Amino acid sequence: MAGTEARAKAREAGTRACEAEPGRARVTFRRALRSEAVRMRRSPLVVLHVALAVALGALAGAYFAFSAWDSLLGTDAFFQLLGAGAPLLAGISCGLAADAEQRAGEGANVLGVSSRRGALAAKLAALLALCLMAAAIAAALFCGALALAGRSLPDTAAVALATAGIALGSLCSYAILWCVALRFGRNASIGMGTLGFIAALTLMGGLANGLVTGTFSGAFSIGAAAFVPFAWPSRLASLPLELSIAAGMGAQAQVEALAAAYATVTCACTAITAVVLAVALAAANRFENPRRSGE
Repeated sequence: MAGTEARAKAREAGTRACEAEPGRARVTFRRALRSEAVRMRRSPLVVLHVALAVALGALAGAYFAFSAWDSLLGTDAFFQLLGAGAPLLAGISCGLAADAEQRAGEGANVLGVSSRRGALAAKLAALLALCLMAAAIAAALFCGALALAGRSLPDTAAVALATAGIALGSLCSYAILWCVALRFGRNASIGMGTLGFIAALTLMGGLANGLVTGTFSGAFSIGAAAFVPFAWPSRLASLPLELSIAAGMGAQAQVEALAAAYATVTCACTAITAVVLAVALAAANRFENPRRSGE
């Protein structure tokens, strides 16, 4: 107890000293973001995201370009898989990033700076940018393969919305999993991400459920999925595509049902993500490095 109080007083004194010294720059979000950008250039996370995106996009694109499956529902199934895998990739990314921070100086870049909130926001922004990059690469390769083969694709706007939805729907997962990785370690983060992947597929009715049954599965179990953060990337990826496909078919009843489901997931995702981010940022300065808590 005495050691904890001493560390808290030392940290508070250090923060006051940093603010009092005019020549010492306070870590702002912009400075922290620039630092993240420099470190990401040498990070294996970039290679991991690019490799996974290229492999998944190219292989799935080659398969659906020449298979007998309906290419529109095949595109929907592909984006559902991308979205469902987002929590797993987030768990791996957060776990590896937290490990790297610990090796670089026991988390000093995120726990020993004058503004932990700025460092946390910059870290989440950097990880989310990697997620968006991977989704965009995979989507471009997949859609490019189908286009070259002359297969039908949903509207370009719907594909863009689906790609952005994977990243935006993942923000809450990144915030949760980054805190888990810092507190409990890499394995806990990856384990939770794996559970998120399983939950997303289960709530969708299984892998490629809509493709096999010939239905729009984006609205499947929407009442439960709307409030499960790990399910948001797959739903925000699938629903805009299914809306585009249903509109092209002239299925007005399905368009209305899908639009209602899309609005429900979007509103729930926005509200809950805002709350989670607010709590994470508010608690950032109270976080104690577990590896040093016994000192």
